[in-house]
Amino acid sequence: MPRLIEYAEAGPEVREVFDAIMAARGTTDVNNFWKALAVDPVGLKRTWESLGQVMAPGVLDPLVKELLYLASSMTSGCAYCTASHTAAARAKGMSEPMYRELIAIVGMAAETNRLAEALRIPIDPQYE
Repeated sequence: MPRLIEYAEAGPEVREVFDAIMAARGTTDVNNFWKALAVDPVGLKRTWESLGQVMAPGVLDPLVKELLYLASSMTSGCAYCTASHTAAARAKGMSEPMYRELIAIVGMAAETNRLAEALRIPIDPQYE
């Protein structure tokens, strides 16, 4: 199991990022993902800043962004990210029927992707 850095033992660089995370999320603690990354303060800061840029308001609705992140996490097989982004998507308005539909889409895409790859189906010219 990775070492988790708690706020009380964190150096100033880590505390600065932890403070930013807690302020952005309206919490009094950070989750284990950030605590694990805090072993490398430079990587922690870079990841937090990159995530902030990607998930910042943009063309895509915040719930859509979260659903995409969740689908990608499911496809990658990351249990931690799937749990975290399921909670985040629910907080942004994902209903149980939406969740079930997302699971069906992710499962179907995984199946058809494997079929296309296994059969080495050539890409149609109109898709190029």
